Amino acid sequence: MTHPEEKLTELGLKLPEVAAPVAAYIPVLRSGNLVYTSGQLPMVDGALPLVGKVGAEVSPEDAKALAQRCALNALAAVKSEIGDLALVKRVVKVVGFVASAPDFTGQPAVINGASELLGAVFGEAGRHARSAVGVAVLPLDAPVEVELTVEV
Repeated sequence: MTHPEEKLTELGLKLPEVAAPVAAYIPVLRSGNLVYTSGQLPMVDGALPLVGKVGAEVSPEDAKALAQRCALNALAAVKSEIGDLALVKRVVKVVGFVASAPDFTGQPAVINGASELLGAVFGEAGRHARSAVGVAVLPLDAPVEVELTVEV
């Protein structure tokens, strides 16, 4: 299998620096053979590219791209803990939160941005269990937040 970071390069992506926490937590924690990320916002160079509710200020298509960025940020956190993404045996679970306008019901399609990236990077090992949850608001008025659990 192609190295995960080579796959990212093929997709025109690269791992960013680990996003700094915005409160009292750590970005990633390993317990045994599982690595858990904290919820990752779609930060780019320390800032949110878009803010607001999906289905109102943010389009579902833009939100899907932001969910991909959240997953990329989560992978950076995982790598900071384990040293090499090739050590990931399986993506176990993805939890995605979508700050949603009251009538927006497309949360699963938004979080596909994260899921599709993980599938492209890890192949069969990137298939995972998942929750896609609509919420009233997220930290910093982010449209999307994603957390990962991976097995190493």
